[in-house]
Order: sequence, then structure tokens, then C-alpha cells
Amino acid sequence: MRSADTSPEIYARQIEVYRSMSPERRLVIALELSEDVWTLAEHGIRTRHPNYDESQVRWALRKLRLGEATFRKVWPDAPLLAP
Repeated sequence: MRSADTSPEIYARQIEVYRSMSPERRLVIALELSEDVWTLAEHGIRTRHPNYDESQVRWALRKLRLGEATFRKVWPDAPLLAP
């Protein structure tokens, strides 16, 4: 899906470049982007909750990643912190 701030010509070029990459390279890029998203999410937690210590940030991020129901199944006794 083309971003609103990307021209159709640039978007077409991006698609062309991605299609020219090996599947392995596309996978590496996808994994890097995924990690970047979680880094940004962690930063957001720290910004919204400056009082959280490192452990609390990790718990909040885990809850965000898994959703509350799965989080509770995996760690029933863990603190339920707002992300």
C-alpha cells in the first residue's frame, strides 16, 4: 500500500527494487523493520510511563506484543501494566 506522502512513481520504483531482491534479503528487511517497530513501541512505553523501571517496561512490551489474554495465559502472575 502506497503511503500518502510517496508519489506513484517512487512507489513503483520501490516495488521494482523489492522484486529484484532475493527472498532472503526481503526477509532480512522485514525482520529489521519488525524490530524497529518494537523499539519504537518500547520508546512509547517509556515516554508514557517514565516511572516504569526496566522490568516494568519489559512486562508492558510483552503484554503489548501478545495481547492481554495470551499474556495472562503465559504469565498468569505477572504485573498487568499499561503499555
